[in-house]
Amino acid sequence: MIYYISGGQRSGKSSYGQQMALSLSEKPVYLATARHWDGDFEKRIERHQADRDGRWENIEEEKELSQHDFTGKTVLVDCVTLWLTNYFVDTNNDVDTCLEQAKAEFDKLANQQANFIIISNEIGMGTHPHTEVGMKFTDLQGWMNQYIAQKADEAWLMVSGIPLKLK
Repeated sequence: MIYYISGGQRSGKSSYGQQMALSLSEKPVYLATARHWDGDFEKRIERHQADRDGRWENIEEEKELSQHDFTGKTVLVDCVTLWLTNYFVDTNNDVDTCLEQAKAEFDKLANQQANFIIISNEIGMGTHPHTEVGMKFTDLQGWMNQYIAQKADEAWLMVSGIPLKLK
């Protein structure tokens, strides 16, 4: 099963995804996609880690999510935005190459027999990007969100901490 949860920044996506994962498994996997960019980002990572207790298996993976065997597990992937950022940076902001690589990797992951809870951001609902690279990334994120949502068995939109079921 693929559960897709999207929403704006601080909308409650991760908390809702964690609750969902714990309802599906006594020992879920937290698959973190963030790169450790700087000290401020480290603090965000630490805050997310503090939200989880000993029931969680934690794996950090920047890009190649499918290299791990998740057969029979419940996996919370947090998050698509940071995962795409890693591809975007590594492809020198080439949207087409990035999208192709990310879709292929997502398909490999989704082919595993597991429950996946995919967290993503609806960045296109925020402020309009002021730079060309910002616009490219917003487009990339929107296209990848559409791709994942179409493949998802269930899709949720978080608004102010309230989950709205889309499908």
